[in-house]
Amino acid sequence: MAFGLLSTTSLLAVGVPPATASAMTHITEVFTTAASGASHAYHRNIDWRLVAHLAPAGMIGGALGAYGLANVDGKVIEPFVSAYLVLVGVYILLKAFRPLWLREVKDWAVPYIGLAGGALDAAGGGGWGPIVTTSLLGRGHEPKKVIGSTSLTEFAVTLTISATFVLTLGWSELGAAVGLILGGVLAAPIGAYVVKHLPVRPLMIAVSLVIIATSAIRVF
Repeated sequence: MAFGLLSTTSLLAVGVPPATASAMTHITEVFTTAASGASHAYHRNIDWRLVAHLAPAGMIGGALGAYGLANVDGKVIEPFVSAYLVLVGVYILLKAFRPLWLREVKDWAVPYIGLAGGALDAAGGGGWGPIVTTSLLGRGHEPKKVIGSTSLTEFAVTLTISATFVLTLGWSELGAAVGLILGGVLAAPIGAYVVKHLPVRPLMIAVSLVIIATSAIRVF
């Protein structure tokens, strides 16, 4: 859930412009989300009705967010992107300490959640998992189906965002994504091992603190 956020904040920290940082992250996520979505489909963790409502809205929101970010001056938008990442980090931190209170499922809200999640994910370089997954869980959807469905849907959203960035920025600025792809693929087995052996709450706290620390210094 934190790959996009951590990758984007790290790239911003070393001086990569916001649009390029988000583009590199999403191009990398095309590969990681494809593997994740296929795995969840194999294990039958997918609610196809949920995917049908979530994917189109998420793709539209992602394209709009990517196009907007690519056409805004990086120095102007960076404080706002960093502020958004700080808020997401705080959100994850709060979730680590609060139990999830399930509420009545309202399917009419799913497309709106997908639209907002896609737009913010593209503009901030990450956030689909924290925003969409936790929102759907909070509305009472079955956790296993939510995680599987949002993971599969994220592939379509990420592919749309990546294509939009390539069309607007060109591929020449995104060549460094190759290194990020290799690093992400190599790190995935390590992450799976860590998640299997460590409690969820400390992991959420650690991720949130890294996001907040690396983003807050660029807000002002």
